[in-house]
Amino acid sequence: MNPMSWTPDAKTMNLIRHMAIQNAIEYEGKANPGSVIGRIMGTNPDLRPHGKTISPMISKAVIEANNLAGNKGLDHLREILQNEAPHLLEERQKKERRVGLPELSNAEKGKVVLRFAPNPNGPLSFGHARGIVINGSYAKKFEGELILRFDDTDTSVKPPLLEAYQQIPKEAEWLLGFPPHRIVIASDRMEHYYEYAQKMLSDGFGYVCTCSAESFREFRVAKSECPCRIQEMSTNIDMWQKMLDGTFKPGDAVVRVKTGMELKNPALRDWPALRIQDTETNPHPREEIGSKYRVWPLLDFQSAVEDHLQGVTHIIRGKDLMDSTRKQTLLYQHFGWNYPETMYWGRVKVHEWGGFSTSQMRRDIEAGLFEGWDDPRLPTISALKGRGITSEALRQFWIELGVTQKDISVPLATLYSHNTKQIDDDAPRISFVRNPFKIEITGEHENSVTTSVHPNHDSMGIRTFDVSNNSIFIEKEDSDKPKLRLKEFADFDMDGNSAKFISKARSDKRPIVHWISESDCHKAKLIYPNNEEILTIDGVLENHEYESGTMVQVERIGYGILIDSSTIMFTHD
Repeated sequence: MNPMSWTPDAKTMNLIRHMAIQNAIEYEGKANPGSVIGRIMGTNPDLRPHGKTISPMISKAVIEANNLAGNKGLDHLREILQNEAPHLLEERQKKERRVGLPELSNAEKGKVVLRFAPNPNGPLSFGHARGIVINGSYAKKFEGELILRFDDTDTSVKPPLLEAYQQIPKEAEWLLGFPPHRIVIASDRMEHYYEYAQKMLSDGFGYVCTCSAESFREFRVAKSECPCRIQEMSTNIDMWQKMLDGTFKPGDAVVRVKTGMELKNPALRDWPALRIQDTETNPHPREEIGSKYRVWPLLDFQSAVEDHLQGVTHIIRGKDLMDSTRKQTLLYQHFGWNYPETMYWGRVKVHEWGGFSTSQMRRDIEAGLFEGWDDPRLPTISALKGRGITSEALRQFWIELGVTQKDISVPLATLYSHNTKQIDDDAPRISFVRNPFKIEITGEHENSVTTSVHPNHDSMGIRTFDVSNNSIFIEKEDSDKPKLRLKEFADFDMDGNSAKFISKARSDKRPIVHWISESDCHKAKLIYPNNEEILTIDGVLENHEYESGTMVQVERIGYGILIDSSTIMFTHD
């Protein structure tokens, strides 16, 4: 049969309609034709040859489903599926149940201990929020504890930033809605790491290795043991003391964990646990630590020991750290400890941000490319908060994504959607006219115009605009429209900088524009950040008495946060 002559039967038409409705339910009245096409073709491969015929039918069905959702609500759509295609409704309900955080294995209420362990080389970023939110949500659910631990034992590759020690706990509390139950600073606990390093050497499952990095790499590749591995315990203890007292210099020796040079994964073969750092010329930035210690634990060793000492029961982290789990499990076996339950997540890439890292942001700030950690172009918690992103929106964003090892790519619109739900109900409407163009209105009209502060809440009051002097501002780009309707006011015909009153009632489909009366506004600016620069747009703003920090919806522009009475920071559409 020629695909071009194919006509869908009643069963196919019902399938298209029902799956469009299912998609509209899933996306709250915003079904997407591409998503519906993908589902239909994926579950009905026999329809793929007829895609050109079916696609416009699907687009039409999606429009109808979205209109139904807008006019009669999602419950009406659910009722349709319940009556006509209950299996699709059941599929949707199952999917709803899967959204969010999965069950936590072997979790006992009141006994769950989790940790979030950032390196304090900068304040928290959007990516850090995932670890805080997910671990914190489980701690809250199981009435357990969340430990905030500063993994600050690397003074060379990721040197700590002093202000991060104060800023991170505050940001964590803002994100969580409660303060971390415990705060641990790894650099305060060096004696514990030394104790377990010495135990490793004394019990024979650790050794001091003086092979060069290049030489040991050759042993690792060849799966052969380096000469240091068979040293006597007393020799290892003596060499350990030389690491501590300064006899050995950075690069001369490391402490390794005996795991086995025959292991399939090269990363696990006798991995390094402690090394010497040059803290004389590069001291730890915390004054009380400074150059006090020369030998420092590497992260896999430090973290493993600390998790045990703090009684951590569950570790939830990125799948890129699976090798860390494998290394640490081998160490736990040596010590006779039980390794915590572990879950992993995949990478989440936000389209608009690309690959920001704390280290790179710090370099860019120090180079003057950004104004600071709260520069609105950066994906830091302080920047997001300053732009009006709420902690609840961030929590809902990460909880919705859940814990999956699948790598995910999402647009910022997903976060913005969550934020809109949090702020819209309380955001007063306000008018800001960009590039204002002054016009004089003529004809018989009312001397004042009133409109609501919020269309859904009469209790928030009204806004009154005085138009008795006939002078108003509209945006310059609206001035070339021959006919327009001033929102909530009347229809006008334009003639240069003059607007002739036509009708209070809507007389035709002329475009609706926002405006401000000259007597009810003041000069102001809108700050609009993007990835490349921070734009400042001059204009006039409706007079108001809102406090700094108030979230507002700027008519025809989007949401913003008031920096002061004359400055709005744009948040999102």
